[in-house]
Amino acid sequence: MIRASVQRLFDWKIRGIRWIEIIGVMCVAAMVFSVYVAKAAAARESAAIGQLERQIAENSQRVRLLRAEAARLEQPGRLETLSRGAALAPVKAERQVEEAALANLKPVHVPAPVVVAPALADPVAPAVPAAPAGEVAAPAAEAVR
Repeated sequence: MIRASVQRLFDWKIRGIRWIEIIGVMCVAAMVFSVYVAKAAAARESAAIGQLERQIAENSQRVRLLRAEAARLEQPGRLETLSRGAALAPVKAERQVEEAALANLKPVHVPAPVVVAPALADPVAPAVPAAPAGEVAAPAAEAVR
């Protein structure tokens, strides 16, 4: 029974062409299309890989050039010539101090405090101007006198 139904499927024809042949041609076409798509995707990936490899080669060349430039700029003879030209010399031993004495070498700049006059309750009363930097503002009672 199964053999007869399978035989009927193989013998079924549409306009002189068997169904199995149509299905076979469609499967072959699908395989050809999928191979084409896979090949195109592989070509795109290959181009991207090639571009990345070129960028890596350019960057490694740039790194080599920068290392050579740094080595040239850091040559002791060149640095010594530059320091002599700028009148620089090694620090003398008597100029060295302990950690506790560092604060005495250069005093820390402390900004002058800014004094703001308090807001008065009476809006008609004259405003008290702020004191210049370094001076303390007079109390509001003394400014009114």
